[in-house]
Amino acid sequence: MAKIYPFQAYRYTGQAGDPATLVTQPYDKIYPEMQARYLAASPYNLVRVILGERFPDDTAENNVYTRAAAYLNQWTAGGILEREDKPSLYAYFQRFRDPDTGEELTRKGLICAGRVEEYAAGIVHRHEQTLSGPKQDRRELLRHTEAHFGQIFLLYPDEEGGVDAILDQAAAGDPLLRVDDGYGALHLVWRVDEPSVIARIQALMDDKKLVIADGHHRYETALAYSKASPKADAQRVMMTLVNMHSPGLRILATHRMVHSLARFDAAALVSSLRALGRLASFPGATELKAALREVEPGRVRVGIALPGAFHALDVERTAGMLDVNFLHEQVLSRALGITEEDVREQKYLHYVRGLDTALEQVRAGQCQVAFLLQPTTVRQVAEISFGGGVMPQKSTDFFPKLLSGVTIYKLER
Repeated sequence: MAKIYPFQAYRYTGQAGDPATLVTQPYDKIYPEMQARYLAASPYNLVRVILGERFPDDTAENNVYTRAAAYLNQWTAGGILEREDKPSLYAYFQRFRDPDTGEELTRKGLICAGRVEEYAAGIVHRHEQTLSGPKQDRRELLRHTEAHFGQIFLLYPDEEGGVDAILDQAAAGDPLLRVDDGYGALHLVWRVDEPSVIARIQALMDDKKLVIADGHHRYETALAYSKASPKADAQRVMMTLVNMHSPGLRILATHRMVHSLARFDAAALVSSLRALGRLASFPGATELKAALREVEPGRVRVGIALPGAFHALDVERTAGMLDVNFLHEQVLSRALGITEEDVREQKYLHYVRGLDTALEQVRAGQCQVAFLLQPTTVRQVAEISFGGGVMPQKSTDFFPKLLSGVTIYKLER
């Protein structure tokens, strides 16, 4: 089943400076203003490698990918990055406050090298479809650098918590890395290099199936590259594994903000919603937020915020129904005419995390209507994934994100 291995990671040295100025959010979460801040933070910030600047005069010989490879080689040769002296696993803890509930939590992860597997093998399972553009971009970066800089985030079932107990023991000492990411999470890393402990973890993981939480594009890129590369290291990819039964695992809702629809009619929309189920109205945003905090497993509940009007649609959940599927199929498509192609091309929709942010955009007139979702549960993700299904894009938002640059896995052999 799941085969995991220790590896000799490359890590930033003290010569590079403060780790908080070096590591980054995942490449697909770095927007232009964030990229600019990372570039200004340090000449060794990893953004130069994973999401570098593009210029009008780029050529086949000098472009974002060739420069990424050059930075990696320069930093390695200059002592900015250094390879660990022996193969290790890493305990990776993230301490954070749930943005929606305020609860203080710790998510416990295991950084390792994992064997890449075809989905058909039934070992690694996806829960989202991927797009060709991001995979082509990541393939070029991997081809030029022959390295993985961020971990694929995967879940595994372990109700007994055997691996977590070992990670707790590893976390008893001083961490190798301690970074506040500026987005509400403290990241801590400890090395696990005792062969007997590594063997115990491998034995505990040996019968596990894995679900990709974040990193579908990078996983599929690594899988394709493993077939083309003669290097044995290419048969593995860097992962962080998290127990899906961990109390520190959180999925945040991703709300849908509708904009730019011609002939949008709020009254017609409300009428269409009444035909779908029980539609409750509220005097204000506070009452709507309270209603969305009430979760009934057998019901789908979607909040609707219009300028000056607040509603919640409540319908019976049929077998296999997800809130996000219901919203897209019954509301966005049928009531508003937003097609799957529109969604793929990012027309008429943008996505927001956080109820307060979504409601503020409605108040400020930045959208015509906001559809507010309750979070997808880990159980729903597991059931869909292990059952061979996939969910719509932006169905899950695992918080916080794993930092890139904590460890680097280079394809040496």
